[in-house]
Amino acid sequence: MNVHTADATTVEEGLAIQESQAVLDSETATAVAMQDTLLTPRFYTTDFEELDSIDVSPVRTDWDALIAEMKADPNKGHFKKDENWDTVDWDGMEPALKKEFIDFLISSCTAEFSGCVLYKEMKRRGANKDVTELFQLMARDEARHAGFINDALREAGIAVNLGFLTQKKKYTYFRPKFIYYATYLSEKIGYARYITIFRHLQENPERRFHPIFKWFEEWCNDEFRHGEAFALLMKTDPRLTSGGNVLWIKFFLTAVFATMHVRDHQRPAFHEALGVDTDWYGHEVFRKTSDLSKQIFPITLDIDHPRWAKGLKMLQRASADMDAAKRKGGLGGKLAEASAGARAATAFAMLYTIPAKRHEVPASTRLEPVY
Repeated sequence: MNVHTADATTVEEGLAIQESQAVLDSETATAVAMQDTLLTPRFYTTDFEELDSIDVSPVRTDWDALIAEMKADPNKGHFKKDENWDTVDWDGMEPALKKEFIDFLISSCTAEFSGCVLYKEMKRRGANKDVTELFQLMARDEARHAGFINDALREAGIAVNLGFLTQKKKYTYFRPKFIYYATYLSEKIGYARYITIFRHLQENPERRFHPIFKWFEEWCNDEFRHGEAFALLMKTDPRLTSGGNVLWIKFFLTAVFATMHVRDHQRPAFHEALGVDTDWYGHEVFRKTSDLSKQIFPITLDIDHPRWAKGLKMLQRASADMDAAKRKGGLGGKLAEASAGARAATAFAMLYTIPAKRHEVPASTRLEPVY
């Protein structure tokens, strides 16, 4: 019987299927996924007792509706190859594009699996039925996504050993509120990224150089629902989005947007193949994410401020110089890396100190995907 992660009804089933396929995994792809830099996806751990104490009573109506939607499992069986999966000529793909696209798939797989690991651990450690039920459902979705990307990678002769990552990749501790801010933004910006590419390729199908993009609409709708869950978690405690925590919200908004900008500019061939201007794409994703985040955050970044584009370009150049310095090595390389690091910090400070835009947060948090 041919089993597939797309048909798994729990995260445990999905991970067991992945483990059975690990014989096909590639040391090279796994090594890339193991990298721990400012731009690579990380694995997180947190205070699980604090998470277990969450009381969702203030958002009960919206909470139950979201859980019912996720339990209905609209995407069960979707994330696997079918008759719409075109044959990919990996050997004939332009080398720079192939390298960047594989990097994109490995990074995406690692990010999806990072969410799976975190959510599964939250479910395992907790006794709060509301919380554990939510994280079981989200972990199920992320396991499917990671498995689907690995299927695409196997066609290129590589894949990520997800079980190895679970055991060996470094874990970063974040307080629960930081998990909320970072993961909420990760899910919502993931939705904005995927839907922007999907809509662009609907209008320009000749630019669809790989069939995985056909699955992006349902994929980003999972991301959207996960973001809704974290918005509701933050809504249970008004202190999380007020007072001094607004400065933390601004920090995470700036860091997530800036990281995306730098990472995307490291893949020029990928965006050229899609027929997408990287600066336009970034601004469009920032705009969508800002609009969505108004559901829970009292501020948005002023992405039209003159210092915004200037700061991003400075950060991009500093990041490229740091990479070059690391490759150079030696004393000269270390000095150049330190100099580039100082310029990166200055650029980030320029971005962070741009005055934010304030607005009233709506009484009802729930949104529907409309892009």
